[in-house]
Amino acid sequence: MSILSYDHLYKFTHDILIKIGCPEFHAQIGAEVLVSADLRGVDSHGVARLSGYIRLWEKGRINTNPNIRIVHESPSTAVVDGDSGLGLVVAPYAMNVAIEKATKAGTGWVSVRNSNHYGIAGYHSMMALDHDMIGLSFTNASPLVSPTFSKERLLGTNPISVAIPADEEPPFVADMATTTAANGKLEILQRKGKEAPSGWIQDKDGNPTTTADGVKNGGALLPLGGDREHGSHKGYALGAIVDIFSAVLSGANYGPWVPPFVAFLDPDPNPVGEGIGHFFGAMRVDAFRPADEFKSHMDNWIRRFRSAEPTPGNDRVLIPGDPERELEATRKKEGIPLLQPVIEDLVDLGKRFGVKF
Repeated sequence: MSILSYDHLYKFTHDILIKIGCPEFHAQIGAEVLVSADLRGVDSHGVARLSGYIRLWEKGRINTNPNIRIVHESPSTAVVDGDSGLGLVVAPYAMNVAIEKATKAGTGWVSVRNSNHYGIAGYHSMMALDHDMIGLSFTNASPLVSPTFSKERLLGTNPISVAIPADEEPPFVADMATTTAANGKLEILQRKGKEAPSGWIQDKDGNPTTTADGVKNGGALLPLGGDREHGSHKGYALGAIVDIFSAVLSGANYGPWVPPFVAFLDPDPNPVGEGIGHFFGAMRVDAFRPADEFKSHMDNWIRRFRSAEPTPGNDRVLIPGDPERELEATRKKEGIPLLQPVIEDLVDLGKRFGVKF
């Protein structure tokens, strides 16, 4: 394992994106979104995925200079077409549209089609915080997840993120997959040669398995809850909601038709929409009650939950967003740790494009 600075990883990512034809502003925002995942400890969605985006570009599935545009709108809603651009760039554009709509109308809702993988959901929801707004961020993803009682892979990990501002306390930031674990965490276990916990995966026959290669071998990730007895029907429902809001609403591909993130698998030859879909919301706090009053009560909410008596063996109760915020502060000072396989991948990528790692 090696430790690298945020600035080092940002510059490398930026320079690689420039090499594949991204305009300067797109390279800046794309690098910021990607490396923010490493900074917040979501290593599965950071620079470890950079080569995956490059392979999609090489296959002609990512347009590095897209014409991102609004194709339908009302005073508080819009549909954005990403023109096959990097989701890392399309998503911030769409979230800014939601924020602009909310500024004028109180709330803003944007559904996106014709995009690609957009990095961590939390980056986009948190964009609303600086505007005294609540932010929401959903995306559908490659079909790797079986609905409850099914052997078929019909849904993605389909994350949900909600960011809520507070006053003196840090914001509440929920950012979670609707599966028991995100696929990226499975990829990390594969790199480490470790097994997966029970309840993460089923094999191709629908039986529980703990091999980290279970999905590669034809199995599937499981919805949040793992099995019916532990509430997987709820995770299935949440993943379905994300899929419908992100894609059925926008005209993107949904369910099993969502294009795979891996470049060695081709998209379905008979798509039902365009690209991957996202959904964003921005809600102006003062459209409901005075912002200062709300944020003061959010402080009170956070402090009460944080002061809850912990169970044996635990020293404190966390608020959603605490672990990522604390890790971000540490990694800004001490650097970002990368596994050796990721380092080797980035070194190879740098050699191919003439960018020193």
